[in-house]
Amino acid sequence: MIHSTDIREWRDHDVVDPKGHKIGSLEAIYVDTSTDEPAMATVRTGLLSRQRLVFVPLDEAILGPGYVKVAHPKGLVRKAPAIGTDDVLPVEQEEAIFHHYDLAYRPGANGERQLSRR
Repeated sequence: MIHSTDIREWRDHDVVDPKGHKIGSLEAIYVDTSTDEPAMATVRTGLLSRQRLVFVPLDEAILGPGYVKVAHPKGLVRKAPAIGTDDVLPVEQEEAIFHHYDLAYRPGANGERQLSRR
C-alpha cells in the first residue's frame, strides 16, 4: 500500500500501465475523504498545446524509481473523465470517474465529496 506521506515524491513521475506503457506524468493526488488515503491521481496527457488531466485509481499502484505503475491499461485511462490543466474537479463529475472504472461511489453521509485533492 502506498501511504499519503509519500505523495510529495510522486509529482512529475511517469505514470505507466501494467505493461509499462507510459500514460503521462503524475500531476496531483486525490485522497478518499473518509480514510485520507490516496485514492486517485490525475495524469497529464496530450500534446503540449492540448494537455488535459485524466483520473486513474491508485488501487494496486506500485511506486518505482521514477514511475508509478497503475493497475489499469493505457487505453482505459486515456478515455477516463478529464479536466483542463487549470481546472478543479466539479462535484457533479466525481461519480462519473468511479463509474468509468466500475468502482463504487460513496459520498459522505451528508453528501460530502469522496475525493479531495492533496
